Amino acid sequence: MKKICILLLILFSSVRFVHAQNNISARILDKNTGEPVEAAVARYEGSKYALSDKEGMIYITTTENEALVYITGIGYEATEAVLQNNRVTDIKLQAAGVNLQEIIIAAPGTIHPAMNTVSKIDLKLRPAKSAQELLRYVPGLFIAQHQGGGKAEQIFLRGFDIDHGTDVAISVDGLPVNMVSHAHGQGYADLHFLIPETVKQLQYGTGPYEAQQGNFSTAGYVSFETVNKLEKNSIVAEAGQFQTLRTAAFIQLLNKENKSAYFASEYLFSNGPFQSPQQFNRFNFFAKYNQQLNTNNQLQIIASNFNSKWNASGQIPLRAVETGLINRFGAIDDTEGGSTGRTNLSLRLKTKFWNSTLSNQLYYSHYRFDLFSNFTFFLVDSVNGDQIRQKEARQLFGYNASIQFNKSKGAVPVQSTLGWGLRSDLTNNSELSRTLSKTILLESKALGNIHETNAFVYFNQMIETGKFIINPGLRTDLFFFNYEDALTQSTGSVQKSIISPKLNFYYNHHKNLQLFLKTGRGFHSNDTRVLLQNNSRQILPAAYGADFGATMKPVQNLVLTAAAWYLFLQQEFIYVGDEAVVEAGGRTRRLGLDVSARYQFNSHWMIDANLNLAKARDIESAKGENYIPLAPSVTSIGGISYMSKKGWNSSLRYRYMKDRPANNDNSVIADGYFVTDFAVNYTTKKFEFGLIVENLLNAKWNEAQFETTSRLKNEAAPVTELHFTPGVPFFAKARISFFF
Repeated sequence: MKKICILLLILFSSVRFVHAQNNISARILDKNTGEPVEAAVARYEGSKYALSDKEGMIYITTTENEALVYITGIGYEATEAVLQNNRVTDIKLQAAGVNLQEIIIAAPGTIHPAMNTVSKIDLKLRPAKSAQELLRYVPGLFIAQHQGGGKAEQIFLRGFDIDHGTDVAISVDGLPVNMVSHAHGQGYADLHFLIPETVKQLQYGTGPYEAQQGNFSTAGYVSFETVNKLEKNSIVAEAGQFQTLRTAAFIQLLNKENKSAYFASEYLFSNGPFQSPQQFNRFNFFAKYNQQLNTNNQLQIIASNFNSKWNASGQIPLRAVETGLINRFGAIDDTEGGSTGRTNLSLRLKTKFWNSTLSNQLYYSHYRFDLFSNFTFFLVDSVNGDQIRQKEARQLFGYNASIQFNKSKGAVPVQSTLGWGLRSDLTNNSELSRTLSKTILLESKALGNIHETNAFVYFNQMIETGKFIINPGLRTDLFFFNYEDALTQSTGSVQKSIISPKLNFYYNHHKNLQLFLKTGRGFHSNDTRVLLQNNSRQILPAAYGADFGATMKPVQNLVLTAAAWYLFLQQEFIYVGDEAVVEAGGRTRRLGLDVSARYQFNSHWMIDANLNLAKARDIESAKGENYIPLAPSVTSIGGISYMSKKGWNSSLRYRYMKDRPANNDNSVIADGYFVTDFAVNYTTKKFEFGLIVENLLNAKWNEAQFETTSRLKNEAAPVTELHFTPGVPFFAKARISFFF
C-alpha cells in the first residue's frame, strides 16, 4: 500500500508538472499595414528563442502564467511585450532599417525562413521593371528575354537551361504560373501578369526537397505572395530611353479592422533599343479583398487581368552582324511578335481550430497566347521564309487544400501538414503553323485539343528532438493525359502516377549555426503530345537530389550559406513546340556548389553576393560530346546597398555568367557577360523620386543565345552557328511617385 501511495504521489507530481508547462502565443504584425511579420525573433527567459511563422504567430513554452519577451524583426524596431497564458496578444512592430544582428539562424523547431525569403525591404532597394525580373533575386537564377519583353523569359538555375520553366515551379498567392503542354514549351511560366509593387515577398528553394512543391520543382521553386493592404495610396509615373513610359496606380478601397480591399493597375509602353520599334505594351489590373469573418475564419478574394502585345526582331545570326549586313539591334525578319493575356480568379478560406490551420483555395484562369517567330529564316522555305505561329487558348481550374497540426509527442514538438488538390488544364486548338507576314497560313504542322489533369496528396512533418529537426515528407501525383489530334483525327490518352519521398535533416548547433542535409525525389511532366509520338514512355521523368550545407553567422553582421549539391535526372522525351516533334534526351547528372553572403557595415551600408558553380553532363554520351547546351557553369550576383534615415536609398548591382557550351561538343560557345545596374531613390511623406540605370557600364552582351542552323535569303547553303538576342545597352529611366 505504501508503494502504491508513493507511486500515486509521483504520478500526481508529474501531472502537476505537465500542466505547469504553459503554451503562450502571440501574433506579430506590421504596424503600418497590419500584415503578419514572418521570422520575427522573440527572446524570453534570458536565452530562449522563438520565431514567428507565416501567419506571424509565435509559440513559447514556460512554467509561468505570463512571459516578458523582447521582439525583433528584420527591418523593424525592437519592442518588449508581456504575453499571458490562454490569450493571443497582437504585437505591432514599427518599420525601421535593416539590422543583420537581429537574425537568429537557429531557434527551437525552426528552419529559418529568412534564409530563403526576399522581403519587401530588398524589393524596394532593388527595383524591377517587371515581376519576371524579380526572379533574379533568387541566388543563382538567371533570366534571358528574346522577344522584347512580351514572351516569358528563358530561365537558368543549377546547371539547367530551364527554357521557360520546365524545371522550376512558380506560383503567385497559390496560383500556379507554369503552363503544362504549352504551345511554345513545357512549363511555360509567364509572370508578367504580376505587378512588381504588389509583391510582399518571395520565397524560394532549390532542389526537389519540399513535399508541397510538385510538378516542375526539380531545380527549385519560387513562390510569390502579394500584400494584403497598401501602406498608402500612390500614383507612379516612369519615363526613359527608347520611348519608354510606365504609369501605375495603387488605391486602398477599404481599410477597416476586419476587412480591407485595394486595387493596382499599370500600363507600360516601350519601343526598345531595336531598329524596328517593338511597340511593346502591357496592361495589368489586380484587386485583392480580405475579411476576417470571425475569430477563426479569414476570407481572401483575388481578381486580375493582363494583356500584352508586341513586335520583335528575334534572334539574329552572328554572321549577319560580323559581315555588316545588320547591326546588333537590327533584324533579319522584323515581323515577329505576338500577344498574350490572362485573367485570374482566386478564393481562399483559412480556418483555425485548436492547434491547427485549415486552408482551402479555389482558382480559375483564362489564358490566351499567340506568338510569331522565325528562327531559321529561309532554311525550309526559300521563297516565303520560315515564320511560324504558335497559338492556344486555355482554361485552368484548380483546388488547393492543406491542414497543419501543431502538437507534441511527450517532450517532442511535432508539426504535421497534410495537403491535397487538383489541377485541370483544358487547351483548345493548340496550334503550330507556318505563316507569311502573320496573316497567310501556309501549312498546319500541329493542331489539337489537350486535356491534362493532376490530382495530388502530400504529407510533411517536422519533428524536433534535441538539437535535431527531422523533416520527412511524401507526395503522390496522379496525371490524366488526353490529346485529340485534329490533323490526323487520332486520340491518345494515358494515366500515370509518381511517388516522391523527401527526407531532410537540420542540426541547430547553436543560435548562429545550422547544418542541413536535404534529400528527395521530384519530377517534371512532359508534354501531353508525347503520348502519340512515343507511346507515353517517360512522360513523368524523376529527379533525385541531395544538398549538404550550413547557414551561419560567424560574426554579428555577417550571414553565410553554403551548400554542395547533386541532381540526377532520368531519361526524358521533350516536345519541341517550334517544330512539333519529340526529341529523346538521355540521363543527366549535375553537381555543384552554392555560396551566399551578406554583410552589414553599419546601419547605412550593406553588401551581398552569391557564387554558384555547376557541372552538368549527359551521362549516356561519350566524353567530349556530353555537354548540356547552354547549361551555366559559373554564375554570380551581388551588390552594395545604401539606406538613409533621411529618405535616401540606392543600390549598385552586378550579375555575371561565364562562357558556356552552346552545343554538345562545346565547339560553339555562348558568350558570358558582366552587367551592372544602378538605382537611387529619395522618399518623403508625399513623394518619391527615383533614377534607374540598366547596364550602367554599357557592356556589349548577348542575353539569349542558341546554336541554330539557318539560311539567309541570298545564301546557297545553310550555316550552323550562334544566334543571339542582344542585351539592353545603357538604359536610364526616371520615376516619380505621389503618395496620398
